[in-house]
Amino acid sequence: MERTLAIIKPDGVARHLAGEVLALIEKSGFTLVGMKMIRLSRVQAGRFYEIHKEKPFYGELLNFMTEGPVVVAVLEKENAVEAWRALMGLTNPQQAAEGTIRRLYAENVSRNVVHGSDSPENARREIDFFFSASELIAAEK
Repeated sequence: MERTLAIIKPDGVARHLAGEVLALIEKSGFTLVGMKMIRLSRVQAGRFYEIHKEKPFYGELLNFMTEGPVVVAVLEKENAVEAWRALMGLTNPQQAAEGTIRRLYAENVSRNVVHGSDSPENARREIDFFFSASELIAAEK
């Protein structure tokens, strides 16, 4: 079993899509092993997205991710990183496959409802950023 981080971004929470996104996650065979709603400070968002610090969209990204609450969740499934990325769909909703979260709900490339880890290594780092071990349920045997 593999774990990955999912974030329902401020646009998804504000548009009352969290329940629909979570339903799609569960219908796709993921197990939710941790979840909470938080509001990121600019410092937290800056630390989380530090990898993008030199990119031109960094400031806009921080503004967006701090404009309202987010839902952070840890998903578990075989090949969870790859499976979650497939369910999210491409960043550009117009290019995303039918039935993906971004095709269904994203407004545009920037306001695209969800975030997902891009590798197992980053998933571990991102999960540790938001969750302590005691906040996650044990893997099913």
